[in-house]
Amino acid sequence: MTGTLITVAPTGADRGKAEVPALPVTLAELVTTAKECEALGAAVVHVRTRDPQDRDGLRAVVAALRESTGLIVQLATTGAEDRLTVVDAGPDMVSIPMESPGTTINLHTRAQERGVVPEYRILGLDQLSLLERVLTRYGLPAGGHIHLGLRLGAPDGAPGTAATLVACEQAIRDLPAGTTFSATGIGRSTLPVMLASLATGGHLRVGMQDTLSYAENRPVDSNMQLVARAVGFAQLAQRPPLTPAQARDLLGVPPR
Repeated sequence: MTGTLITVAPTGADRGKAEVPALPVTLAELVTTAKECEALGAAVVHVRTRDPQDRDGLRAVVAALRESTGLIVQLATTGAEDRLTVVDAGPDMVSIPMESPGTTINLHTRAQERGVVPEYRILGLDQLSLLERVLTRYGLPAGGHIHLGLRLGAPDGAPGTAATLVACEQAIRDLPAGTTFSATGIGRSTLPVMLASLATGGHLRVGMQDTLSYAENRPVDSNMQLVARAVGFAQLAQRPPLTPAQARDLLGVPPR
């Protein structure tokens, strides 16, 4: 499949309206943002809620996004004391961090049991070896497809450079055939990572969770602005955005 999977991560748990007025905070704002981003070309919405321990709240987010959009709904497990709560909320996908063997194994096996497709969050090359060990011992994830989320340029991760992205892409070749990845660069590394990902056959994640700057001395106006830029680059690369239905086929996410 030669298109580009575009994921939007519209909000994080550590920002507020007082600091960033354009940030979607309420459920209504999140749904409106998701609809607008889908219309532009996003296929996945990655949601980090403000209270990941609230299972009813998580289920309400999933239900509202499914009712109003055709997007694949992916929940973040970051920030939850009991990360399994997030898997049990019934999303299409969850983001699984490679922080420790115990955390990774628990989330991987619970997602298998629930039929939830994972995206394995990778902050650096060393975490790929952990993932390889988990897959060898516990088997493929639900859906049978392996998809990675490269998050580069974070304070606790690898640099957000084209060289890092290329090194990760080469290392990913040691994983099972057909493994795919989406990449995002935090802050100023947004553009180098985006362009390198497209150049190496990868996919894109954008959004105000990862950057609040569109250019030097120019804050982001909205998540739609970031999605539109990603769509433009994907079109220039002759890899147009995948529809949500095409994204489901790629990732092994069952149709609704």
